[in-house]
Amino acid sequence: MPVPGTLIGIFLEAVATHRRPDQFVRRAAGGWEAISGERALADVEALALALRELGVERGDRVALLSENRYEWAVTDLAVLGLGAVTVPIYPTLTAAQIRELLVNCEAKVLVASTPAQLEKAREATSRLEFVRARVAMDPLPPDGPADEHALASLLERGASLRAAEPKAYAAAAAAVRPDDLATIIYTSGTTGEPKGAMLTHANIASNVEASLRVLRYGTTDRHLSFLPLCHIFERMAGFYSILAAGAGIAYAGSIESVAADAAEVRPTVMTAVPRFFEKVNARVLASAAARPPVARAIFRWGLGLGLARARAYYARRPLPPLKALMLPLADRLVMAKVRARMGGRLRFCVSGSAPLSPAVMEFFYAIGIPIIEGYGLTETSPVITVNPFGREKPGTVGPPIPGVEVRIGDQGEILTRGPHVMKGYYRNEAATREALRDGWFHTGDVGHLDDDGYLVITDRLKDLLVLAGGKKVAPQPLEGKLKTSPWIAEVVMIGDRRSYVTCLIVPDFPALEAEARARGWTTADRRGLLEHADVRALYQAELDRLNADLAPFEQIKRFALLDRELSQEAGELTPTLKVKRKVVMATFAPVIEQLYARQRVMAEA
Repeated sequence: MPVPGTLIGIFLEAVATHRRPDQFVRRAAGGWEAISGERALADVEALALALRELGVERGDRVALLSENRYEWAVTDLAVLGLGAVTVPIYPTLTAAQIRELLVNCEAKVLVASTPAQLEKAREATSRLEFVRARVAMDPLPPDGPADEHALASLLERGASLRAAEPKAYAAAAAAVRPDDLATIIYTSGTTGEPKGAMLTHANIASNVEASLRVLRYGTTDRHLSFLPLCHIFERMAGFYSILAAGAGIAYAGSIESVAADAAEVRPTVMTAVPRFFEKVNARVLASAAARPPVARAIFRWGLGLGLARARAYYARRPLPPLKALMLPLADRLVMAKVRARMGGRLRFCVSGSAPLSPAVMEFFYAIGIPIIEGYGLTETSPVITVNPFGREKPGTVGPPIPGVEVRIGDQGEILTRGPHVMKGYYRNEAATREALRDGWFHTGDVGHLDDDGYLVITDRLKDLLVLAGGKKVAPQPLEGKLKTSPWIAEVVMIGDRRSYVTCLIVPDFPALEAEARARGWTTADRRGLLEHADVRALYQAELDRLNADLAPFEQIKRFALLDRELSQEAGELTPTLKVKRKVVMATFAPVIEQLYARQRVMAEA
């Protein structure tokens, strides 16, 4: 079905066509609250007219500093309906980082969620004359600054304006054109300073239409939204696409509450990044390992049958008759109980933002929750390729979606062109010229197209480790394989301009500590646990398993165990949980130098 050419058109059509009583669902004081499409439209219209009264005009930028919540969606749609531009800002950023983005985009209004975010907004906007007002989603104390407004009061004021001019919003929304700028999204900065990608309504709407020809969203679906809406992946696949399909959206309280929220709202579809799926996989296996012997045996038997089914499915061959006969019992005893922890209704999940391990993909298919993996970037709205249902190929990210072209350029770089590609970087002509050359967007990713036209990503162009001897090692595939271990949460490979490859390992501490208790490895603290000889041997065995299939120059010679997880707060992870390799290397430089101390001593001798 054709999708309207503007994002606000997608919303308006969804409300008019489907009139869902639960278009949005959010947690309230008394439980979960369903918000109808008609009520959401009234809120959007009211807020838009109130923002217009504050001075927001066509083309103006409105910054949105908030976690995922209903008010995020209302604010975004209100801004877009005025022909203005939404600038989403990750709520994990500091005031100084927020200020830098505001200076670049010159936002006229900044909308913040909680009191903590509002305090950062105040600091970030201090002495920025182009910021006319701050809006708080949560209640404001009385007698505050004159340039601060509570969202509730704006909605009330907007309702009066709407009553006086009932057709004003519709006229403004109808004037929005597909080629109008819809949003400026600042890249999360794994490879350098953030740049503001300019995406038009047509960029994102074309991506919605093409993606829905591959993803099987429907009017009976409910999506659980927890990935940051500031990121284009969730915004396109978990917001606009859901609206266009006539499905509903429930907002998780936080990333920590996803499991509990899923059990209550019972979603049918979810979008997530690989780290989420890896953690679920590890937690399920760790939970099973801690159960009594008989329960463990039943779990292993059931999961084994599920994995056999997954491997047969991906190999396009039938499951042996005896295993097929036992599978319903295994599903009832094992897999259905795992699915129940996530609400029991999940039809499939969509993975993006980073490579997904084939082993994790197999695990989820085994428990009855297929994962559809795709690939894209902020600058491409974001989807470039998606694995189609029934023809998934683990280890690939699928063929290009309709209307999108892909080719492989110099050094194996993935290039793309089509209606999904951004206009450029806001106020950054040099970066725009570098990214958009000869009509193609240069992704910076390295890969190839297989014989079936499926894209295989091997690494980031700038992440390749060039050893001292000139050999090149692609770290991401090797890191991905190591992260299938139940004992490993994160891996960062090191070796650029070094004589050999080493790595930093972040243990999966709950799994490791449970294993230590089971084996009787007693230590005084976490540091002592990581230095325990048996723990070191456990991780060495994981490296040996990987090294056995590698060329000698690729093999990981030494490793260090970190005593804490990497975090966004420390600047080591992007908001979508991708590792900032340069930051990690700087933070743990003394640890890395110890890994090469032997090399240095031998050289000096």
